[in-house]
Amino acid sequence: MSAPDPVPAIPPVCAADAERLAAERLSPQVWDFIAGGSGDESVQAANRAALDRMRLVPRVLSAVPREADTSGPLLRGTARMPVAVAPMAYQRLLHPDGELATARAARDAGVPFVIPMLSSQPLERVAASGAVVWLQLYWLRDRGRMLELVRRAEHAGCAAVVVTVDVPFMGRRRRDLRNGFTLPPTVFPVHLGAEAARATHIRRSGSSALAVHSAADFDPSTGWADLAWLRDSTELPLVVKGVLAPRDAALAVEHGADAVVVSNHGGRQFAGAPASITALRPVVEEVAGGCAVLFDSGVRDGMDVLRALACGADGVMYGRPVLWGLAADGEAGVRGVLDLLRAELREALALSGCADVPAARRLTTVGL
Repeated sequence: MSAPDPVPAIPPVCAADAERLAAERLSPQVWDFIAGGSGDESVQAANRAALDRMRLVPRVLSAVPREADTSGPLLRGTARMPVAVAPMAYQRLLHPDGELATARAARDAGVPFVIPMLSSQPLERVAASGAVVWLQLYWLRDRGRMLELVRRAEHAGCAAVVVTVDVPFMGRRRRDLRNGFTLPPTVFPVHLGAEAARATHIRRSGSSALAVHSAADFDPSTGWADLAWLRDSTELPLVVKGVLAPRDAALAVEHGADAVVVSNHGGRQFAGAPASITALRPVVEEVAGGCAVLFDSGVRDGMDVLRALACGADGVMYGRPVLWGLAADGEAGVRGVLDLLRAELREALALSGCADVPAARRLTTVGL
């Protein structure tokens, strides 16, 4: 008797399916690195709880098309949906192509990809993918190296600089401490020096090598004058990521920001932070159109994008689900996750009575 034909694998139909596949494929230590948060990880839970609690009041008889238009302006460009792929470090931990695979998938999805400063692929190679790319920066003690990266980004055709302001040093991530987490020899921060690369490979019991190297390289004394210096150092649009307080958003605008990202770093930094979605509308109201406002932390599907738009955001940054897709199936996995997100957003717009992205900002929200 012949064996029955194998049952074909069902492709992911939501981000949670990609999450399960990624968890099966990654080592426990790498999974903990991308899944974990700071402290008791309650901020991650709060991000999801607040998003799930928020409801949208749909409009009816709005004569919307079956497929709503998800495209529109994003920063100084246009995108197929109001989404940018968030900066996430060391993507070659998840797939040999790392950031190259993610950039190619973002290119095909028509959305920007934010190259992480802690990339495992050089920014020039990533920019050569043809994607719209923005470069992320952390505040380094070595301002010369920061400026060098900005110049490289300008020369490579990057469309914006994203400076992350909520990491004076790395938050205490218990999973990484328990694992004594280090990078494998083939993965290292290509934009930093040899000393930083060596530090990421040194195992210390009860310590994270990534926290050690970031403590040595990152500058916790950074202030608003430093943001003004960065603004004066480049003509590229400047995005300030990691803002929760409305007053900080206003100060970012005063010091030259073209956009702010309302974010608690996906629950990976300050363990007492509020859910990012609860901070979004106050920031939007504070800046009052003085800059673009993006939302980050906890976004999992198209309904979350719609929630952010209804709170006044110009777009979102999409994080962990992209890593799940990368771990599950490389470039094809990321492309699949981004295609799902667009399909979900298109449906969410249409069923809420919105023909396009601008209409979403007129929806009524309840539950926050």
